[in-house]
Amino acid sequence: MLLLKDIVKDYRVGERIFRALKGINLEFHQGEFVAILGPSGCGKTTTLNIIGGLDRYTSGDLVINGTSTKNFKEQDWDAYRNNSIGFVFQSYNLISHLSVLDNVELGMKLSGIGAAERREKAMAVLKRVGLESQVHKRPTKLSGGEKQRVAIARALLNDPDIILADEPTGALDSTTAHEILNLIQEISKEKLVIMVTHARTYAEEYASRIVELKDGEVIADSGSTVPPCPDEGYEPKKTSMSFFTALKLSFNNLRTKKFRTVVTALASSIGIIGVGLVLSISNGFSNQLSEIEQEQLVGLPILIGREQMSIGFDQAGATAYIPEDPEENEIVVWDPDSTLHTNVFTAEFLNHLESLDEEVYTNIHYEFGYIPTILTERDGTPEIMDLSQLGFSNFVVPEDDLARYYDLKAGTFPTNPTEVVLLMDEYSVLERDIIEALGYDPDETLYYEDVLGKELYVALNDDLYVEQAGGVFLPNFTDLQSVVDGGVTITIVGLVEATEDALEYGNEGIKYLYDLKTDLLAQNSGSDICVAQQNSNQSVFDLTALTDEEKEQVLSFIGCNDSNPFLIQIYTDSVEHKEAIKEHIALFNADRDIDDKIFETDLAEAIGETLGTLITSISVVLSAFASISLVVSSVMIGVIIYISVLERTKEIGIIRSLGGRKKDISRVFNAESVIIGAFAGLLGIAITFVLTFPINALAVNYDESLANVAQVNVIHLILLVIISTILTFIGGFIPSRLAARKDPVEALRVE
Repeated sequence: MLLLKDIVKDYRVGERIFRALKGINLEFHQGEFVAILGPSGCGKTTTLNIIGGLDRYTSGDLVINGTSTKNFKEQDWDAYRNNSIGFVFQSYNLISHLSVLDNVELGMKLSGIGAAERREKAMAVLKRVGLESQVHKRPTKLSGGEKQRVAIARALLNDPDIILADEPTGALDSTTAHEILNLIQEISKEKLVIMVTHARTYAEEYASRIVELKDGEVIADSGSTVPPCPDEGYEPKKTSMSFFTALKLSFNNLRTKKFRTVVTALASSIGIIGVGLVLSISNGFSNQLSEIEQEQLVGLPILIGREQMSIGFDQAGATAYIPEDPEENEIVVWDPDSTLHTNVFTAEFLNHLESLDEEVYTNIHYEFGYIPTILTERDGTPEIMDLSQLGFSNFVVPEDDLARYYDLKAGTFPTNPTEVVLLMDEYSVLERDIIEALGYDPDETLYYEDVLGKELYVALNDDLYVEQAGGVFLPNFTDLQSVVDGGVTITIVGLVEATEDALEYGNEGIKYLYDLKTDLLAQNSGSDICVAQQNSNQSVFDLTALTDEEKEQVLSFIGCNDSNPFLIQIYTDSVEHKEAIKEHIALFNADRDIDDKIFETDLAEAIGETLGTLITSISVVLSAFASISLVVSSVMIGVIIYISVLERTKEIGIIRSLGGRKKDISRVFNAESVIIGAFAGLLGIAITFVLTFPINALAVNYDESLANVAQVNVIHLILLVIISTILTFIGGFIPSRLAARKDPVEALRVE
C-alpha cells in the first residue's frame, strides 16, 4: 500500500547540508498500527511529514498503491493529503475561530463536497468519537482530550487510507491518553495508522508493529503482521476551496477582531467619503443642467430606427406623445407599459423625408443592414479582411466640403465611390489591427507611399456565393482570386487627419463616400443568391425555415435590400436646423394614430456640454485628491493583511495539511481583503449619504438656487463600494501571495 524506497532528506543549515534521513526503506499495509520510536532529532517527524506529503524527500521514492510520486506536482501532493491522509497532531492544530463542526468539515470543504453531505458525515464521525453534543462549541471551550477527539474526527471525515499521528498523547494525562489510543487502535482495524511517539509503553501496548529510528536510519522493525493487498494504482481527486468557504473562514476570523476591523474599515472609508461627496455635488449640478442643449452636441445625428425604442415624457431626446389640444388643467395619463414603439418606414414616410429642405441638413444616411465582404492581398495571396479591425465607415460630414473637416496629409480626397482615404491621427498613428487588416506587416516600417494606391476588393454576390446541389449557397472560400477578379476595386487615394470640427465624427480607419454602399447594393440586388432568397422562405445557406422578419434580415445582410432601411441618420449643423427636422417629422405624424407615427431620437438633447465638462473636470480633480487616501488605505490594508498572515500562520499550515492548495491560501486572505474593502465601502457611502443633508442645508442658506446641490447617485454608490473592494483586494494581494508560499511544516510549528 505504502512503500518508502531509499528515502533521503537533506536540510540546508547555513552553508552546511544536514542529512535528516539516510536511506529509509519501509513498507506499510492497510490494517497496521505502526509506532515509530526514537530519540529527539532521529527523523521521526520528518518521516511522518514526508509520508503525509507536507515535506518533500531529497532522493528515493514514495510509492502509493504501486504509483511512484517522483513526478508528483504541487497539486498532486495537495490532492494526496486531502484524499488519503488524516493528520492527528500533538497540539491538536484546531482553528480557534471555527466551531467544532466547522473544524471537522474543513477538509471535506476542500474536496468540494456539498453542505448537506458534509454535515451528515461530520455528525456521524463526531458521534463516533463521542462529541456529537459539542458541535457548536469553539475549541477553546474543550478539554485536551476533547480537542484531540475533534482532531481525530477531522482526520477521519474524508475517509483517508492513512492516519498519521504525531505524538497524539503528548499533551494528555494518562487516562485521557489511553482513551485516545484505544480510539486510534480501533481506527487501525480498517486503515493504516502510523504514530510517532516517545512513549515505548504505549507503543508496545497498542501498536501492532514498532519501527525504531536513530540518526535518520531504521535500526529496528518488528515487521508487518498484515498480508499486503494488491496495488491498484493511485490517482487522487483534485481539491478546490470555494470562495464562499474562504469568505466564511475570513469572516469568522475578523469577528474575533471586531474593534480592529471597524477601525480599519473606517480609516479606509475616508477616501470613499471624499470621492462620494464630490460625485454627489457633481451629480446635483449635472441634474440642474440636464435640460440645457449645447451647440457642441449639434453634430450628433437624429436617429430614426425601425427597432422598438422607448418614448414618453421621461425619455430625454425622444419625442413624447402629447394629446392634441388638451383641455385646460387636464391631467395627461401616461402608461409606462406603452412606451415601446416600432417605426414603420412606409414609402410615404421615405418620400416625405426626401422632401426635407436641403438647407436644414448636411447628410441623410440610410442603413440597410448590408455588411460588405472586403478582401486584400497579402504577399500576393487574397484574404478576407476583418471589418471590425479596419474601421470601415462612410463620411458623415458634407462630402462636397471634406477639406473643412479633414486635413490632407498625402494624396487626394476621393472624387468617386471607388476612392477611399485612410484616417489617422495628427501624429500619423494607426492601430496595429488596422495595419494588419490592410495586409501589411506591423513590425515593418510603413510609409505614406506604401499605402497610397493600395487596392482593396469588395466582393459581389455572384462571385462570393456559389450555388450547390439542392439550392444551397456557400461562400467561395476555395477560389478567392476569382472573387477578387470579379469584385469592385476600391483604392486608397489619400491619407487624412480630422480637424477640430470633425473630432466628434472621427475614428481611425478607412473612410468612404456614401455612394459606395449605394452602388454595391444596386449591383448585388439582382444577384443569383438574392433572387433565390427572395423567392424562398428557407435560408439559402442551410434551408432552415425563416419568418418574414428573419428572411428580411438575411436579405439585408447579403446586400439584397436597397429600399427598406433599418436605420436613418440625419446630420445637421445647428440647433435651429435640428428643430426644423423634428418639425418636418412632426408634420408627417399629424393626424396619425400612435402606431403609425415615426419617433426619432435626438442624441444632442442631453446635458450641456460646456458646463457639464467643466463640472466633470472639477469633479475629477477633486476626486483625484480624495483618491489619494484610497491609495494610502490600500497600503494600510496590505499591512493589516500581512499582520493577519502572521497571526494565522498556524491556520495556513492546518489548511495545507488538510490538502489546501497554495491558491486556496491566497483565496482565504484575498477573501479577508474583500470583506474589509466591502465593509469600508458600505461604511463610506452610508456616511456620504448622511453628510449630504447638512451640505444641502448650508448651500441653500448661501444661495437658494443651490437647493439639493448634493444628490447621491445609487450607481455611484455601488461603484464606490466596488472600487473600495478592488483597491483593498489589490492592497492585500502581495500578503496573500506571501501566505501561499509559506512552508506548511514551518507554519505548523508556529507557537
